[in-house]
Amino acid sequence: QVQLVESGGNSVQPGGSLRLSCVVSRFRFDVLTLSWYRQPPGKEREFVADTTASGGTVTYADFAKGRFTISTDTSKSTVYLQMNNLGPEDTGVYYCNGKGDWPYGGDFWGQGTQVTVTS
Repeated sequence: QVQLVESGGNSVQPGGSLRLSCVVSRFRFDVLTLSWYRQPPGKEREFVADTTASGGTVTYADFAKGRFTISTDTSKSTVYLQMNNLGPEDTGVYYCNGKGDWPYGGDFWGQGTQVTVTS
């Protein structure tokens, strides 16, 4: 069974930084498109950023541009989300997602990691 395991969530002060990690196992990492989503308290889950496994194509939500960076390490089957200049509005549960490129298919989610930004 495919596993995506996030880590790195924490409580930080406004202006702080965090790096989230998501390790993928039991699936070919190189055929995945990898994404980060987040769910703020009381709100719907929203897209943050995505990338191909090679890192060649990257997309960001408007709120993430200039502050967040998504990257991959194919040798570790890991996707990262570096988050800088965090604000209270960034509080939420952050989820890793992997979608298998054609013809592999699949849509896999991690369990989430909590990010809290508070003074």
